[in-house]
Amino acid sequence: MSAKTVWQNVELPLKVAGVPKEQRARKVAQLLELVGLQDKHKAYPAQLSGGQKQRVGIARALVHDPAILLCDEATSALDPETTQSILGLLREINQRMGLTIVLITHEMAVIRDICHRVVVLEQGRIVEQGPVWQVFGDPQHEVSKTLLAPLQLGLPKEWAERLSDYPQRPDAAILLDVHFTGVSDEGP
Repeated sequence: MSAKTVWQNVELPLKVAGVPKEQRARKVAQLLELVGLQDKHKAYPAQLSGGQKQRVGIARALVHDPAILLCDEATSALDPETTQSILGLLREINQRMGLTIVLITHEMAVIRDICHRVVVLEQGRIVEQGPVWQVFGDPQHEVSKTLLAPLQLGLPKEWAERLSDYPQRPDAAILLDVHFTGVSDEGP
């Protein structure tokens, strides 16, 4: 695919499927606009950044109007700013097209930022699943706990001491009910 332009790369699945040239042109233009690459249509892969290459891949995956978009490690090789840009694009695609997105990743921060539900696998078996807030808030399986450990923020020591009067399960995540009493951040 490195010898083909962005346009040709996105167009190829349509061409192989026998879609007429005029329809292909409309679809490719529409998809390149959706992924923000309309100005890069004549560029070759070597001239693109990692995020732009991901956008080409996403556009190609959408050419046949799938019901589900499978994204395997879509942000793993990207810098944080580009990761946020790709996640924003996936959110937009989800909302505009009503498309289900299955995101495969080891990056728990990505799941936290974009997903509604999470499934945790160990050696190809589902070991935990549920709404992101539930699995992240109180992971039950060791694999989940290990994957989520980098995201778990410890409480400052003085806060933890104040919570010692409240009974809780030893393995439960700490949940806080915070009440603001002042009218400003400087007031009591």
